[in-house]
Amino acid sequence: MIAGRTFRRLRALGVAGSAAALLSGCISASAGPNGQYAAPIGNAPVTANPTPYSAALYCMANYARSYNLPSPRIAVARIADYTGTVSADGGRQITGGASLMAMTALAKSGARIVERYDTSVSEMELRYANNRLIGDEGAGGAEDVQYRRIIAGQVPGSDFYIVGGITEVNYNIRSGGFDLAAGQANTDTPLSTAFAGKAYVMNIAIDLRLVQTTTLEVVDVVSYQKQIVGREISAGIFDFLDGNVFDFSAGEGGLEPVQLAVRALIERATVEFMANLYGAPGPEACLSAGPDPLGGGTVGPTGGYYPAYTNTDTNNGATRADPSRWHDRRDGAVRRSRY
Repeated sequence: MIAGRTFRRLRALGVAGSAAALLSGCISASAGPNGQYAAPIGNAPVTANPTPYSAALYCMANYARSYNLPSPRIAVARIADYTGTVSADGGRQITGGASLMAMTALAKSGARIVERYDTSVSEMELRYANNRLIGDEGAGGAEDVQYRRIIAGQVPGSDFYIVGGITEVNYNIRSGGFDLAAGQANTDTPLSTAFAGKAYVMNIAIDLRLVQTTTLEVVDVVSYQKQIVGREISAGIFDFLDGNVFDFSAGEGGLEPVQLAVRALIERATVEFMANLYGAPGPEACLSAGPDPLGGGTVGPTGGYYPAYTNTDTNNGATRADPSRWHDRRDGAVRRSRY
């Protein structure tokens, strides 16, 4: 009996030693010939980062090009996180790059963008040029260097700019779960099992406005929210075998990307802004130039705005709160526009 227990202990030590040796084979305290201690894992390629509203933005760009509609010059101001949420590790819970997402969304829609978010390089070069410290090659090549001249009016102004912020983060709007375990205290009985599952819902919201630069008049307002779902499932087996204790468990969980949800909110708002500026009636604009008699006035559930064109009987003001509107998997017009 004593010999049997000793053998089992030696066997357990042998398994632990083998595992340690396997791990030590992957990591070395001495750098290899390539200058690394270990090769990084993972080989996923770089891919595009669309949202369900990216197709609608491309649709707006195609619509504007098809009918030669001019885009006003648009700038993006600070779109900040006003929720103040902080993660467990001390960092910000919500991205601070919403302004950059808005610039990308405007580019997808075919808008003319002027830089106002970070002008540090341009301002420095203007100062250098004003002091005749920056030179450009002339017609004579490298030997013909002339200082850069500053011409009045060389920087185009913006017609509108987008500003606003992320205004809501609501955790645990609703949650639920189960925890089930079965077994007996008698060690002679077979397996004891345990199952558990959890799910919860949160949401985030944004409030953006489109401002006319020269008059500071707010000409469009958009407010949207998006719910985010998370889940977790686990299962385990517990058993006594020949005096030994075995515990096996496995689980799977996932949380819908919060920052991708912010990007989706920004893109949906940009679609609405550009649809009004282009005078587009809605997703149907991707299919034909015919009117889209949506009806309604110029004030919708997401805010009030002044229409850029005299098309109040056909614009998108009455449909901004439709959750299927402009969604590439819910709105048939947007889906068909891609083919």
